[in-house]
Amino acid sequence: MLKVFNTALALLFFVTVQSAVARGAPDSFADLAERLMPAVVNISTSQTVSSAGPGGSIPGPFNDMFEEFMRKFPQQGPQTGPRQGPQKNRKLASLGSGFIIHPEGIVVTNNHVIEDADEITINLADGEKYVAKLIGRDPKTDLAVLKIEAKRKFPFVKFGDSRKARVGEWVIAIGNPFGLGGSLSAGVISAINRDINAGPYDSFIQTDTAINRGNSGGPLFNMDGEVIGVNSAIISPTGGSVGIGFSIPSDLAEHVIEQLQKFGETRRGWLGVRIQQVTDELADTLGLPKAKGALVSEVSEGGPAQKGGVEAGDVIVSFDGQDIDQMRDLPRIVADTAVDKRVDVVVVRKGKQKKLKVVTGKLDETIEASLSPESAGGAEQSSEQNILGMTLVGLDDKIREELALDKDVQGALVRGVDSSSIAYDSGIRRGDIITKIGQVKITNGLEALKAIEALKAKEETSVLLLLRNGGGSRFVALKLASEKQ
Repeated sequence: MLKVFNTALALLFFVTVQSAVARGAPDSFADLAERLMPAVVNISTSQTVSSAGPGGSIPGPFNDMFEEFMRKFPQQGPQTGPRQGPQKNRKLASLGSGFIIHPEGIVVTNNHVIEDADEITINLADGEKYVAKLIGRDPKTDLAVLKIEAKRKFPFVKFGDSRKARVGEWVIAIGNPFGLGGSLSAGVISAINRDINAGPYDSFIQTDTAINRGNSGGPLFNMDGEVIGVNSAIISPTGGSVGIGFSIPSDLAEHVIEQLQKFGETRRGWLGVRIQQVTDELADTLGLPKAKGALVSEVSEGGPAQKGGVEAGDVIVSFDGQDIDQMRDLPRIVADTAVDKRVDVVVVRKGKQKKLKVVTGKLDETIEASLSPESAGGAEQSSEQNILGMTLVGLDDKIREELALDKDVQGALVRGVDSSSIAYDSGIRRGDIITKIGQVKITNGLEALKAIEALKAKEETSVLLLLRNGGGSRFVALKLASEKQ
């Protein structure tokens, strides 16, 4: 009898532990839907555009949706024949979703839902309609904040902590797919921290929850009814859901939304460096045990990083107490850091860790890369050197003029690269400028040759090259072999 009791007790304990560890599929989403749907809104926008005349295309972000709508729902009723002559203006409509985060009527949606809109209308689940005012928007994260122009209290939802989200957990999306009105779909989290090259701060939650056109800007809820994501994009060959949807995580969105509410714009931290991914080849050359961190390829003159002692060639492995596992982690973490904050930055320099103190600056959102694109045609070929499959020539006034380079830029121009060489396999291309080999600054092809020969004499197996081109500066690890065998 005692044995049976112990067995039953053990089974009960096992079931209890399993229940605590993993939450099973809910019997119904009805209670959540009833509680959450009133705070999810439909957003309709209109935009007046100029037509290019018969057969002309309509500019703007609404073009694709408009053309698809016209194909599926041709105009009905008596027609007067084809329209003749150019049309001066045409009003286009677009639909999206959003959700209320404050009883005063603060609404969150995607930037692409309201971008370039002349009018924004909020449609509530109860049928009420209100005009909305744009508070602020951020194209880099595709977020926007609106304010409903009405003196009343609105149902609202709260953000949850997306950092606690786990692959396999149940989530629900509520939105306005295809303009049909409020709709709910359910699924699971498929992946976290996804980079889909949508922007510099990508860290999407991927879900198989059905997200269709019109769901953009709507919320992704966890089973506690908290918003852990803002539905933003899908990958689909058809335009409809195929189970690959992406949501902006709440831990990224909340910070942006808070700034948009407070300032009407984002105020991101700025470090003042160009960075690149640390590959296995670079890690070996830099003395790292594994590929980790963000390699600094260029430091902005007078920027926070330079003032704090960061140098080109440093590998940033920690910023403000947060580990930098991948290159793309750093821009997001720096951007979320308060302006003028003094932070610890841990770098690996020549194989040894070094802790620096850096005071963050404010990112100027209008600054873009200003270096000229590659252009090597017509330059003189004096002092050419052939090294490791590369044809190098020193910079002169004519080359600088063609490349729109400042007079103080020094280096050896890569005039050509043998496609069968290791240099080509490492990504070096015609138009790159070698500014440093190892720790040696390079001003012409002959100096590059001497630097390579010196390293070979020391029986080095690889070398680190600092290259510059129209996209900025980057490091390349190159094996010291003349050609592929």
